[in-house]
Amino acid sequence: MAFHFRFGPADLLRCRFAISPRWETQEAVRVLLRPQRQAYHLPWLSGIRSAAAGLDLRPLWLLMPRAGHNPDLLSPPPAGPSVTFEEELDRVRAAAGDPDAAREDLRRALVCTPGAAESDIGRRMLADPARAVRELADLYERAWEVLIAPHWPRLRALLEADVLFHSRRLAAGGLQALFDGLHSDLRWSGQDQTLVLERPSRHDRELGGQGLLLMPSAFVWPEAVGGYDPPWQPTLVYPARGIGALWAAAAGPAPRALAGLLGRTRAEVLCALREPASTTALAHRLGLAPSTVSAHLKALRAAGLLLPCRQGHQVLYERTPLGIALISGGAPAV
Repeated sequence: MAFHFRFGPADLLRCRFAISPRWETQEAVRVLLRPQRQAYHLPWLSGIRSAAAGLDLRPLWLLMPRAGHNPDLLSPPPAGPSVTFEEELDRVRAAAGDPDAAREDLRRALVCTPGAAESDIGRRMLADPARAVRELADLYERAWEVLIAPHWPRLRALLEADVLFHSRRLAAGGLQALFDGLHSDLRWSGQDQTLVLERPSRHDRELGGQGLLLMPSAFVWPEAVGGYDPPWQPTLVYPARGIGALWAAAAGPAPRALAGLLGRTRAEVLCALREPASTTALAHRLGLAPSTVSAHLKALRAAGLLLPCRQGHQVLYERTPLGIALISGGAPAV
């Protein structure tokens, strides 16, 4: 049994990546419900626990069955590679304009959890689906503000670095190399142009010229998720690389020799680039003003230690081989 994404000739040219702050909010809510997903997020859980206690997440949890349908109307695929949470939430709110479709989508999810459709919350959703969509969108907005927004620069940096890494794999080795590196449950069959995601149930999706949307996620680990029925964009969500170090404390002081050569702050900027990151993400990580980080990045780039790479609307910086060699030289910390 498996989930099959069946490609046609046009689909091979229409695979794209996207980052979704709304998806990360949804999966953060799911992490609070599923202890098996919490291993990599204990520092985050400790930090948000008291604030999260003020959220009544039961309506969202009722729509997150362990197996079965999750409402597409609450999680439409992002329309572009780098959308804002507000833009995504506007699309969720728009679903209130079609109460019949909303009721059916909510019903399909509720019946996947025993007793959910008959609960007081479930009955209220089905009695007035337009109101339910508005209230669920409001709840997602509060969850975003409490669970994700304070940490979004760090999360976005991780997701952008993942997209950059896998885009290079795609450029170097094609779809076979890309899919082989996304998740252990995935396999690409070039003979019949099908991507197979191993799952307990069977589901076939003809991409129909829409291509496949690939979305890294920090909170979906350890699973990869294939989803969306027509007419939604076929989507595969997979765990982002590097989540083991996502919540790690900032690195210690820069090595003394490197700080003496570059200056302490400039050396710390270079050391902080464990993976490609934007000016904003580095500023957040180091507790510096973006203008200060920008000036240091410019100097490090001019010295041949960094390379800029455009990802969507942002520029990410990564170390060149010379920058890596300097970091690896090793010397006692200041």
